[in-house]
Amino acid sequence: MSDRITGRAAAPLLLALALCLLPVQPAPALDLQAPPMTPLAEDGIHDPDVESINSLQDPKVSMKDFPKDRRGEVNWVKTLSQGLIQPRKSVKGDPWEEEIMRTMDLDILMTNTAEMPHVLFPHFQHTEWLTCSNCHFEIFIPQRRANPISMTRILKGEFCGRCHDKVAFSLWTCERCHSVPHPKSPPKWW
Repeated sequence: MSDRITGRAAAPLLLALALCLLPVQPAPALDLQAPPMTPLAEDGIHDPDVESINSLQDPKVSMKDFPKDRRGEVNWVKTLSQGLIQPRKSVKGDPWEEEIMRTMDLDILMTNTAEMPHVLFPHFQHTEWLTCSNCHFEIFIPQRRANPISMTRILKGEFCGRCHDKVAFSLWTCERCHSVPHPKSPPKWW
């Protein structure tokens, strides 16, 4: 019996050896910073030709001292709880709408998250800003197991995606929602 490897048998071994000798490139670091805020006149929402564009406060200036999350985006819950803003309860200042606006301290634990930490939905933080009719019945049915929520659907702008990644915090700060560890979830990565 020979200790020598020849012919076809040597090719896979030589390839494996060559791959081991290649320099290893480190993976590029993830950019977790939020994209820069677009000036109002360039955001595609405000009309740059209207005189009043200059009377609107630049978000970079007005929000510079607000608490930020790890991506550098405004943490609106902290901003509100610290009293830095006092949002109106109704668009038109209607006293009837103001009267029906009540906070609701009810958390909902969503456990259909596979290996991701479970999601704890806090009604309180949402009802500090919005009346119930903003979400119920058009976006969410207030009934157990009636809402087939998935990240695919959220990323398509359904359920939580109606606001998050638009006017509410980014969907890429996973830990803001996926905040309840369970035996199958990985250790914190943030």
